[in-house]
Amino acid sequence: MAPALWRGCNGLMAAFFALAALVQVVYTIPAVLTLLVGLNPLVTGNFIWKSVSATHIFFCIVWAVGLAYYLLLHTQRNIIHEEEGRNPVGGRIQLAIAIVIALFPFISWVYIYINKEMRSSWPTHCKTVI
Repeated sequence: MAPALWRGCNGLMAAFFALAALVQVVYTIPAVLTLLVGLNPLVTGNFIWKSVSATHIFFCIVWAVGLAYYLLLHTQRNIIHEEEGRNPVGGRIQLAIAIVIALFPFISWVYIYINKEMRSSWPTHCKTVI
């Protein structure tokens, strides 16, 4: 039962990434990688799968660092010039929502990692990750 649930989750994530790939092509690689894991979980041990995954992660990190550098260079010092500074209530709500969305994967991971019953249903390739 548990392997079928994991494959189902991977299938749903592959579908999500595939839909996102219709808007931004960069999501095509995660869609394919996730679909491959859903079809055959042992593919994560394959050299090609690991290489494509590591290369994609590297380029994502480089892009994120470049974007952060660009935003730091082009930020305006007065908060009133920013969209969030014009509406104090709306800006705080948006910030709170952004923080919750950003922390949700980490909190979920900690919960799943601490919950031993949930960890017992992990496939073998997931038990050796951390």
